[in-house]
Amino acid sequence: MFRVGVIGCTGIGIRHAAGFAAFDDPDRAAVVAACDLEAQAIDNFKERFTDSWPKITGYTNHREMLKKENLDIVTVATSDHAHTALVVDAAEAGVKGIFCEKPLATTVEDAAAMVAACEGHNVILSIDHTRRWTPIWRHGKQLVDAGEIGDVQYIIGTLRGARAMLYRNGTHCIDSICWFAGGRPAWVTGDLEAGYEDYTEYAGDGGHDPATEPGANAYIKFDNGVGGFYVGGSKTTPGPKFSVEVVGSTGRLIISSNDEATLYRDEVAEVIPAPEWNVSGIEAGAQDLVEVLEQGRTETISTGRDGQAVVEVIAAILKSQQADHAPIQIPPAR
Repeated sequence: MFRVGVIGCTGIGIRHAAGFAAFDDPDRAAVVAACDLEAQAIDNFKERFTDSWPKITGYTNHREMLKKENLDIVTVATSDHAHTALVVDAAEAGVKGIFCEKPLATTVEDAAAMVAACEGHNVILSIDHTRRWTPIWRHGKQLVDAGEIGDVQYIIGTLRGARAMLYRNGTHCIDSICWFAGGRPAWVTGDLEAGYEDYTEYAGDGGHDPATEPGANAYIKFDNGVGGFYVGGSKTTPGPKFSVEVVGSTGRLIISSNDEATLYRDEVAEVIPAPEWNVSGIEAGAQDLVEVLEQGRTETISTGRDGQAVVEVIAAILKSQQADHAPIQIPPAR
């Protein structure tokens, strides 16, 4: 059985734990510890999962939890600017796997430190870019990888609505572009939403107030020649919230909901329904980490390096804005 500690006991942290609770075999993973700065949040968390794990120990200090609990897995569901110390400390404490919320970090330096700590301690780091664990998105990726639209030429990722914030839902959209592109971002040009022309570094509050983060538009060039168009601003655009169009040499795939996709080949449209999964989304991401550890694999479908690439793209968008929208090079992975 894998011993699990959850850091951040409200909202998304509850969904992390729900993933482990949804296993048919309760002996695969057990949440034994929960950490939050608010004692009431810990009490509510323990009460919610008392049927699954009646002896969860609560902590308000994550280092104390890591020292005492001999954990195999840690999940991180705190505000984004707090991720770095939590992930690095967990890696150095000897856990086997970490499931961290997106964005991985809010600076390139923090993202690199987190990935280095995990790789240096042989810890599997998985990032909750949720569409990678959502049936229609996974199936769409499989169709593209199988050559159903030929060679990928470019991807258009569109984000709309009041929460079209660069560090918030923008991370999901940029990750989807990178995922379908199948390469590493090489350079980026960016243009921030009107009113944010002088926005140079993260000033958000964990996603609570859309005004703290800009929308943005960008072009991403990948090292395999694929182009990515990120259309994420302004925040006054109408729904649907999120869509991706993957254009290949012989067809294209459009996903604009979690229910179905549309595949075009020779201008003939085919509606592709979402496969049925028992567990999907965030909960499936938590379960995936357990399965990877059980099987002795070296990475999940959403790696720390993937999360790091998204942070690098976001940082490049901000830099490009300040350089009169000039291309910003992203160094090759080390």
